[in-house]
Amino acid sequence: MHASEQEVEAGQAVYTRRMLLIYDIRVLLLSNRLVWKCPSPKLVAHYNQHLSNNHLDVGVGSGYFLDRCRFPAPSPRLALMDMNPNSLAFTAKRVARYSPEVYQQNVLEPVHREIAPFDSVALNYLLHCLPGTIAEKAAVFDYLQAVTKPGATVFGSTILNDKGVPNWAAVKLMRHYNRHGIFSNLTDTLEELKRALEKRFKNVAIQTQGCVALFSGMV
Repeated sequence: MHASEQEVEAGQAVYTRRMLLIYDIRVLLLSNRLVWKCPSPKLVAHYNQHLSNNHLDVGVGSGYFLDRCRFPAPSPRLALMDMNPNSLAFTAKRVARYSPEVYQQNVLEPVHREIAPFDSVALNYLLHCLPGTIAEKAAVFDYLQAVTKPGATVFGSTILNDKGVPNWAAVKLMRHYNRHGIFSNLTDTLEELKRALEKRFKNVAIQTQGCVALFSGMV
């Protein structure tokens, strides 16, 4: 099944200019710690573990993690890719010190423009916002191979609706987000994620914290 433009837009439409101003507090500080049970410092550490000096961030949100992570050198090549112009503008301003490249792109479509390939690619909190099953939304990994070098690291995190959802608040909030098209993860499980990653990457590693799976693999 090919996701419609409307389905893809639904998952990112929540990122209005107003929402981005409160996103860090509402999602990354409160929801991560209290609902999803994966505090944001855990995600920052995951960035620091896999980040390169030639990095593409896909589904950039508010740029919180790029603002806090530690690049291996002070002047990295950084690129931002997202469908939402609000997120791109907000994040580009936040990390302006790195002079980021900016690409507006539906990540469930092929990348047709000429972009020099990257040594690391992050998809943080992106998959659970994409429509379809994990097998379908994992097409994003296939399309991104056009802009990744052999041996590059692809990493990220996603919220699963798997066994052991940690509390009633997580259940309620996940259902609410799915009902409004913000999330599309009611069938997303750890086993499906593992299968999609191992089909495409070497040295796949997945760890879970609360509702969140933190993953990495090598092209």
